[in-house]
Amino acid sequence: MNQDVVLGHLAALVACDTQNPPRLIAGDSGIFGYCSEQVGAGFDVQVWDHGDGHVSWFAVRGKPEVLFNVHLDTVPDGSGWTGDPHTLSVRNARAYGRGACDIKGAAAILLALAGEVDGPLALLFTSDEEGAGGCCVANFLATGAAGQFQQVIVAEPTNCEAILGHRGYLSVKTRFHGVSGHSSEARTLYDNANHQMAQWAVAALQVASGRKSRNDDPGSCLNIGLVDGGTKSNVIAGLAFVHWSARLRPGESNEEFLEAIQACAPPGSNVEWEVPFRGEPLPAAGKDDRLSRQFCETCGLKVGEPVDFWTEASIFSAAGLPAIVLGPGNISQAHVTDEWVALEQLETAYRLYKRVVNSDA
Repeated sequence: MNQDVVLGHLAALVACDTQNPPRLIAGDSGIFGYCSEQVGAGFDVQVWDHGDGHVSWFAVRGKPEVLFNVHLDTVPDGSGWTGDPHTLSVRNARAYGRGACDIKGAAAILLALAGEVDGPLALLFTSDEEGAGGCCVANFLATGAAGQFQQVIVAEPTNCEAILGHRGYLSVKTRFHGVSGHSSEARTLYDNANHQMAQWAVAALQVASGRKSRNDDPGSCLNIGLVDGGTKSNVIAGLAFVHWSARLRPGESNEEFLEAIQACAPPGSNVEWEVPFRGEPLPAAGKDDRLSRQFCETCGLKVGEPVDFWTEASIFSAAGLPAIVLGPGNISQAHVTDEWVALEQLETAYRLYKRVVNSDA
């Protein structure tokens, strides 16, 4: 790996403010112009601006069978940095900067490879992975442009191990509607929205924990994160709100789990269900990892254990495209103050990505 070239690309990418939120990104933003300039004239480049900061940048040369996908948006900078988060700093064999680990380091490697390797190569860079509401990958799939690919590599920090499975992510806002009144009325036991919510919560947690396969297995990882309801202790609560999430195992279905949780609501209760975000596990329900496993064996990629964090690889999987997650860095170094990626990880990822690209030639 030419370290100066990769770090030069990484410095340019880190310098571009792509925080999400606020996701102030457009199709003509500098980061996409930079990527287009760096891949050169041999690539067919298309940019789709879906509005509200959702941008897909797609560059393809030749007829590759493998698609590399990298998100260029980052979490907000936060406070406490020892330096400017948008100025790459290299010290102690680490590259520091917002997005260096998650996951602009992978994009920098791929830009370097685009200039070094002459064979087929396909890159999809997107801007809306961080936070709920992403649509870039889904919109790209809707164009039909992915039909030529046999395998997708989604870049996320995996310590350069190929990840074939991860949990899904389901985010749900639930509102229980009761009938307000004086708490001395006998009907308070049934008409109180807080009581309905509490009964639902007990039953829902039982459903989730009932899916354990062993004692240290969290089951379906249901988490009740926010609860709000009622007005006073002597008033029957007319509304209760709970924002909860679940992380399902590879192969499980968000839809099936949601239906099971909805069935936990007390009979006769008036409930609203809002789903801000649903991301299937990897592989998606009804899919398997056989083709991806064969791909890893062919390319000499070390397969790691399934991870608990969600990635957009599951979107490709749900669309019928075999997908793996592979990238430099550790997830513990992402989303933190003084985010960093080890230079050794960049070197390893460069070698693995190049191996894949050369095998696709």
